[in-house]
Amino acid sequence: MTNRIILASRSPRRKEILEKLGLVFEIDPPEIDETPRLRENPLSYVQRIAATKADKVALKHDQSCLIIAADTTVALDGEIFGQPRDLDEARGMIEKLSKKSHRVHTAVSVRCEGRSTNGFDTASVTMRDVSPELLEWYLATGESMGKAGAYAVQGQGAALVAKVQGEIETVIGLPVSLLTELMAQMGLKLKDLRPPHA
Repeated sequence: MTNRIILASRSPRRKEILEKLGLVFEIDPPEIDETPRLRENPLSYVQRIAATKADKVALKHDQSCLIIAADTTVALDGEIFGQPRDLDEARGMIEKLSKKSHRVHTAVSVRCEGRSTNGFDTASVTMRDVSPELLEWYLATGESMGKAGAYAVQGQGAALVAKVQGEIETVIGLPVSLLTELMAQMGLKLKDLRPPHA
């Protein structure tokens, strides 16, 4: 039985999701180049980044550790919307997404005992017609930074969103059903990973 769980991410949202599952874990975010490759499609991109994160962190820890890595990207018409570099880029992203439905892909990679499993889940998000006033109000919250697509559906960014089809955790950054499924493929169950008092 694994005795250490490592979350290969600095995302506060992923941390919260694992905490809600009753897991005790360490955080070890890898430093990797997240630049999309030439003509790389959003789904290939997000799967490659999640797997790269998991592989890099797995090299630093004992094989008995359970490594959980994930990556989320927003995609519209084949374009990858990552984390904005600044508020101007965030503004441009939200203006492009306004009044449209886009896809949010989250890929998850799990490593343990020399084995690996990978998967992804996709949700559809329809954004409201975001007025200039609403956009400037949202940018002023500072919430755009560090978020794929420059918004957080679980935060004040909910004001921009009209509809979500699919798992809300996929949009937030860690789909629990997918994580459970991947762990089951490796013979691991969430309930067995929780500490006795949880």
